[in-house]
Amino acid sequence: MAVLTTGMLAAGALLLAGCGQPASSNDVAQQGYVSNDGSARTWAVGDRSGPVELAGTDYEGTAQDVSGWRGDVVVLNTWYANCPPCRAEAPDLVAAANDYADQGVHLLGINHTDDAGDAQSFQTKFDVPYPSIDDADGSATAALEGIVPINAVPTTIVLDRSGRVAARLLGVVDPSTLRSTLDELLDETSTTPAPTPAS
Repeated sequence: MAVLTTGMLAAGALLLAGCGQPASSNDVAQQGYVSNDGSARTWAVGDRSGPVELAGTDYEGTAQDVSGWRGDVVVLNTWYANCPPCRAEAPDLVAAANDYADQGVHLLGINHTDDAGDAQSFQTKFDVPYPSIDDADGSATAALEGIVPINAVPTTIVLDRSGRVAARLLGVVDPSTLRSTLDELLDETSTTPAPTPAS
């Protein structure tokens, strides 16, 4: 009887443990988001892929095309309205967009999940000053994935002045990491586009 009780207690402890915080970001991958990855990867100028060719229509019906921002730094952020880490990082992205707007930094969201109502409600709630592409057909995500793995939502990709991938931040964006990355890219003087692959 004691053995059975011990086994039952052990099983109960495992069940309770499963109610806590996930042990790793992989534990929530099936839910479509990464809650606490925080990993960042940067590429030196000579190792950057691109330029990224990404275009689409935002939730207000306006065409958006990152190629029109060549010469500026671009931040791309994948998100959806019911993603807890997306909501957690929204104020930091909004603050960065506002703080760097006059320095030649553009932010663009990419939403593969929401309809216009949910997306616009999110944008209003967090007072988001930048547009998001309605990527229901997945074309914008596919264009980005062709150059850099996204792996999870949210993912933040930072493009240099030539439109090449300079950094990838997985999970909730760390504001100090994002800002230091932006500062470094704004200090870069080279705006020479990467060679266009032969067709």
